[in-house]
Amino acid sequence: MSTFDHSGLMQDINEGLKQFRGSQPEAMQGFAQLSRAAMSAGAISGKHKELMALAIGITQHCSGCIAFHIKALHKLGCTRAELEEMLAVCVYMGGGPALMYVGETVKAWEAMAPVAG
Repeated sequence: MSTFDHSGLMQDINEGLKQFRGSQPEAMQGFAQLSRAAMSAGAISGKHKELMALAIGITQHCSGCIAFHIKALHKLGCTRAELEEMLAVCVYMGGGPALMYVGETVKAWEAMAPVAG
């Protein structure tokens, strides 16, 4: 079984969006502002919001979402146990198709983990 390169996927997405960012700067600035507002810590922590965003990405079958939110969760100090509990909810709510993306998510979690040192 091949390993999906989520870091490469993020790079490809960012490169693919360069022209769109240039041609639609207001739309992209609006999206960035919405992201900052929605994901900033408030009554719900930033980490919990990232877990919710990842859950939605999994149940919507979005590999790009998995990559970007896994990266953010690592930065926020999410534990493997927290991730796995959220993944169980994804399977409960999304069934077999979500389960397929849970497998992808676990591989991304491992591959994108910060190197200790």
